[in-house]
Amino acid sequence: MNRFGVFALVAVLAALASPLFLSPLGLPEPRTARAPVGVETSRPVVVELFTSQGCHSCPPADALLGELKGRDDVLALSFHVDYWDYLGWRDPFASPAHTARQKSYAKRLPRRIAYTPQIVIDGRFDAVGSDRRRVTRAIDDAARLRMTIDMAFDADTGQLAMAAASDMRKRATVWLVAYDREQSTSIRRGENAGKRLTYHNVVRLYERIGRWDGDATSFAVDLDAAAGHDGLAVLVQENETGPVIGAFHMAL
Repeated sequence: MNRFGVFALVAVLAALASPLFLSPLGLPEPRTARAPVGVETSRPVVVELFTSQGCHSCPPADALLGELKGRDDVLALSFHVDYWDYLGWRDPFASPAHTARQKSYAKRLPRRIAYTPQIVIDGRFDAVGSDRRRVTRAIDDAARLRMTIDMAFDADTGQLAMAAASDMRKRATVWLVAYDREQSTSIRRGENAGKRLTYHNVVRLYERIGRWDGDATSFAVDLDAAAGHDGLAVLVQENETGPVIGAFHMAL
């Protein structure tokens, strides 16, 4: 997109976020103090690792996610699940909500099971989280199938503006995620007892912002809820956990 196209997109989205939608013919000056900080034009592929500190085979997948988080074309997130806690070590980053998200994927994806380490790519594909070749290939496949909607986020107001999606086929869910860039834990019990393990882009907040039907609209993002963490992401998925159609992330 050329510089004029980017400017026009920012202006239109700023208008969408205001109470009154104005025609792009003769747009007024933006009402906010500055333009939205994030405008999605070519979004990253979303890579979700479902992992656990109680899983003996997970550390190689955790390390691979650490490599993937350095790619500009990937949004890598680590969702810790709680179903390994019974082995004697309670994962401090695990959440029943993360487990429910993984089980929702399991109902749609070909394997039909939830397992660790599992990587889900753009809500379309899954792979064993330590299988570098399969994960890389799935990222490339997802990039070719990638759907993108127009999104802009204003960090001053906490408003997320989303433009109309002409190819919208199903209602979508808008998710808010806050994550810590890196966490390390000394494991004292369970299958990884005695190890000090490092985790990357660890999800600490995961909640639904709202539903979206494809029309131009805006959502309020609770920035206070994400305070104290390193990054914020917004995911837009068909239905609940279907294919990703929109995503962006930013440092906090």
